[in-house]
Amino acid sequence: MKRAASIDNRMPLFQNAWLERLTVVSLSWFLVTWGVLLPLIALAGWGAVGPLAGLGLSAAGLLVWSLFEYAMHRFLFHWKARFAPLQALAFLIHGSHHLQPNDRLRNLMPPVVSIPVALCIWGIFALLLGDAGTWAFLGFMLGYVMYDLTHFACHQLPMRSGLARAIKRHHMRHHHIDENANYAVTFLFWDRVFGSHLRSLKR
Repeated sequence: MKRAASIDNRMPLFQNAWLERLTVVSLSWFLVTWGVLLPLIALAGWGAVGPLAGLGLSAAGLLVWSLFEYAMHRFLFHWKARFAPLQALAFLIHGSHHLQPNDRLRNLMPPVVSIPVALCIWGIFALLLGDAGTWAFLGFMLGYVMYDLTHFACHQLPMRSGLARAIKRHHMRHHHIDENANYAVTFLFWDRVFGSHLRSLKR
């Protein structure tokens, strides 16, 4: 399962063809999916709080996402499990991406994973904040969509100037120099805060 393959000969993650199709998503389907779901989330929270409170909660949700993004990539995606089934799970989640990083159909999280996880996160916000939690959840999911599109761009677009170039360089160093550094994709400052920025590490 861990053998690298060309993009034209995509590395299979499952022998079952139906399951295999669930592991990929195109950019267009990603945009359609979240172009529909994000407004529906906003509609679900409409009237729960005033506009300013909604903006504040959404900003807080975005901040929570930024930490979640960093922690997820560092501690889950790069989990060094000793138990063989957990090793297989870690490879399925992210290890395969490092073996075939430029597969455009696997540079975005497929909805079969992202939507169930999102519903769990929504439930947590609702338990903590009640109806107002939907606005924090909206900010969280805006952060997620921004992250996934940024990640896609890092692997598929030139990103040759300004902040875009810095973001791509940061992520490419994670892939091609040291996968145990530069975990952040959109909020790069967390790598400096937590000492995992490549230039900050002492080897």
